[in-house]
Amino acid sequence: MAYGLVVHGGAGLLRSDDHEAVMLGCKAAVEAGRAFLATGGSAVDAVEAAVRTLEANPIFNAGYGSVLTSEGKAEMDALIMDGSTFKIGAVAAVTRVQHPVTLARAVMERTPHHLLVGAGAEQFAAAESIPLVEPAAMITPERQHEFESRLGLGGHDTVGAVALDLSGHVAVAVSTGGLRGKMPGRVGDSPIVGAGAYADDMLGAACATGVGEGIMRALLTFRAVDALSGGGSAQVAAEYALDIFGQRFGGDGGLILIDRDGGIGIAHNSPYMSAAWLDGDQVRAAVVHGRRRV
Repeated sequence: MAYGLVVHGGAGLLRSDDHEAVMLGCKAAVEAGRAFLATGGSAVDAVEAAVRTLEANPIFNAGYGSVLTSEGKAEMDALIMDGSTFKIGAVAAVTRVQHPVTLARAVMERTPHHLLVGAGAEQFAAAESIPLVEPAAMITPERQHEFESRLGLGGHDTVGAVALDLSGHVAVAVSTGGLRGKMPGRVGDSPIVGAGAYADDMLGAACATGVGEGIMRALLTFRAVDALSGGGSAQVAAEYALDIFGQRFGGDGGLILIDRDGGIGIAHNSPYMSAAWLDGDQVRAAVVHGRRRV
């Protein structure tokens, strides 16, 4: 069995000047995940490594680069799910963690819970020796400028990854700063299982990006993974779920999907979606226009 990996850098508006940097960032994330998969590592290891790479890149709305709330703070959400066990770890509204995806994995592996939020999540991080930083350390100069310029809601370019490992297991991870200018305490789809992310070894794994309120109403990723039970391709399943998301729920965004055989799907109804994926030994990347993978 071959391994597979897809990452996305978000769906939404994207300045043309940023296309190359976004594609390079997505490719770097694939390379980070592939380093685990190629040596027999787990899909969980791969998606965490890929998302950590994106969280560390300030061009993306996750980790260091997260957009700010109406009060000028970075409140971050993340989730990771293991398709072989259905174990889930998620965190929401954290402000002092450099890599929310790693904290989410700790929730999955070291607690009986699925989701920790705010100060409680940060207390758990400290107890697990996950480094905490001052909230201001998570704010880039560009995001501070956006806040001071009083830009409106936006920035729904959540990041995420889906993977299939050599043992046939799938996993998904997602991380975001949410919507620019959101109300303090607002939590979107990313840490909500079946909305922002879902994984099932019998079918595949999916990760969403976009305006979270619509994604939550549509249960977009569960819908996409469940569509694989019909026997169609990952691309067909992704487009099927996206059609329902857009037409019935008025949703704006996109998703990536990998099936149990390594087939991939990428679909969106936003102007752009950045993604990278493994194509044999090659890493392909694109700012995708339209609905189909290029």
